[in-house]
Amino acid sequence: MEQTSKTEWHPTLADPTGQRESKPRNRGKTMVIDKGLGLHAFEDMIRMAGQHIDMIKLGFGTAVLYPRDILAKKIQLAREFGIVIMPGGTFLEVAIAKEKVDSFFSSVESLGFTAMEVSDGTIDIPRHIRSSLIVRGIEAGLHVVTEYGKKVWGSALHIDELVQTVEIDTGLGALFVTIEGRESGKGVGIFDDNGDFKEGELTQLAKAIPDMSKLMWEAPLKSQQSHLLATFGPDLHIGNVAPEDVMSLEALRRGLRSDTFHFGFPARVSG
Repeated sequence: MEQTSKTEWHPTLADPTGQRESKPRNRGKTMVIDKGLGLHAFEDMIRMAGQHIDMIKLGFGTAVLYPRDILAKKIQLAREFGIVIMPGGTFLEVAIAKEKVDSFFSSVESLGFTAMEVSDGTIDIPRHIRSSLIVRGIEAGLHVVTEYGKKVWGSALHIDELVQTVEIDTGLGALFVTIEGRESGKGVGIFDDNGDFKEGELTQLAKAIPDMSKLMWEAPLKSQQSHLLATFGPDLHIGNVAPEDVMSLEALRRGLRSDTFHFGFPARVSG
């Protein structure tokens, strides 16, 4: 007879899908965007939900605004809990525009960040420079993620361009390519002005890039997260998750919410 401790949930109840990987995981990564949490709130988030967080991005260029001791403590906490932490990609774009890339890398390494994001959401970066930044980050011992798409309202997703970007960036060693969705999840890339998916483009993208492990979706809204998981399964990488939504997203992944209840009851194959 199967026995479990009275103080612990049965494994089937903790994960009805029976498929969720523990950290460090390769499938179904969750990236949280931190737009300026205080140290106590940051620590509370990690102690409560750290096992469900794979990456933390200090949004935009906020990393430079922190008191140095607070920033160092955040980075230390993330590392202690096995969470990759990085400054926002826009900060690197500022460094590029101001010709301070060497200084950027020096600070990122000395502060103890474990990852970096290479993006061109605000400025245009030539392909050879983007590639050199990816390689430089990897050589510095950092996890490198990249991003595709512009942040400007009404920006479009170009499938052929995205496919090429994914092939080159991951070929150089980037973990995956993030599809721009901003922190609002509205009016950019794959999202319309209301935050709903442009279904035609979503279908095209799925056909063009069948290996979803090469993509992370910035999807800050619960409706977007539910739709993505229902469409592509619980192992999709999802980013720009608000700190207060980490647990609810994890519940979605495991079939612990009505929207994805069926994940815990896969269809049986007959015959």
